[in-house]
Amino acid sequence: MVKCVAVILSGCGVYNGTDIHEASAVLVHLSRAGAKVRMFAPNADQMYVVNHCQGTPTDEKRNILQESARIARGDVADLAKLDGSAFHAAIIPGETDVAKNLSDWAVKNKDCTILPHLGKLIKDFHKAGRPLSMCCISPILAAKILPGCELTVRQDKESGVVKEMGCKHVNKDVEEAHINVKNKLFTTCAFMCNAPIHKVFDGIGIMVKETLKLA
Repeated sequence: MVKCVAVILSGCGVYNGTDIHEASAVLVHLSRAGAKVRMFAPNADQMYVVNHCQGTPTDEKRNILQESARIARGDVADLAKLDGSAFHAAIIPGETDVAKNLSDWAVKNKDCTILPHLGKLIKDFHKAGRPLSMCCISPILAAKILPGCELTVRQDKESGVVKEMGCKHVNKDVEEAHINVKNKLFTTCAFMCNAPIHKVFDGIGIMVKETLKLA
């Protein structure tokens, strides 16, 4: 059976959107496995725009959906229109987009709020027993919405705040993924670790492989 997977994007670029390497790794591994993929992103403005050459904010305004289309090669839909029942699993690549565009973690940390459509998606998938996969910093979304879940964001990094949120942090190397079978939650560190791109790619590959097994 062909597995249908929703991939949630939130812009384009490490400092103010989905990390391109993480998104590409997710898409390559899904393609290799023969999965059918549909990409979604919020139709809203980014928290702010960063000049990636200088690493500093600019006065620009950019739309998250339009920026995500750069990664999706134009084939991206409004997250608000995502029908979770049409998919076997959902994957959220990471980087600062999660802390700025999918939530306000960047300014409120554990007291953050998550975009309503995304929060509903995570709850619906969890209730239906469909796998959720998150890499880099995106597992904090699960920590906020699924109390008691197990996840990894890297070796000891963020483990304290994850515990404060009522969840269990599990140390994993970048080439590994943590499988929380009870919640069908799959997480891997990705660029939360200072690691070579190929190791990040391999860790995401394990996450995708295990996700599809239970989808």
